[in-house]
Amino acid sequence: MQLYLAGPLFSAAEQAWNAELAAALRAAGHAVYLPQENGPGRTAAQIFRADVGGIDQADALVAIVDGPDPDSGTAWECGYAFGRKPIVLVRTDMREGTGHDAPYNAMLTQSATVRLDLPVASMTEVTRALLDALATLEGR
Repeated sequence: MQLYLAGPLFSAAEQAWNAELAAALRAAGHAVYLPQENGPGRTAAQIFRADVGGIDQADALVAIVDGPDPDSGTAWECGYAFGRKPIVLVRTDMREGTGHDAPYNAMLTQSATVRLDLPVASMTEVTRALLDALATLEGR
């Protein structure tokens, strides 16, 4: 399956998490477009066009939505993909905070095809749950 891996990428920790998850997905046979691998030395317009193309070519979008308020770029990517392809949200953050019946941003939680809410899960646990979810999507 061709995947677009959306998520925050503005710290070394975020980039390391994204790279480790992308490597695990690739090892399981998935093709992964990871925006942080395509940005250095490019203009904002070039990054935008490349990333939109990555979403367009993907079979599904996997979005990391950790943080008190999920990353705005990731939220945009989910909105762009909504109604066009499956969206799998992955959240390992233990914080909740909307005060509504959704534990975080309702526009994200309600647009998801699959939500993996895995507070403080390890990379192994996240990978296992994500691969199971993707197998389900492939079988639909």
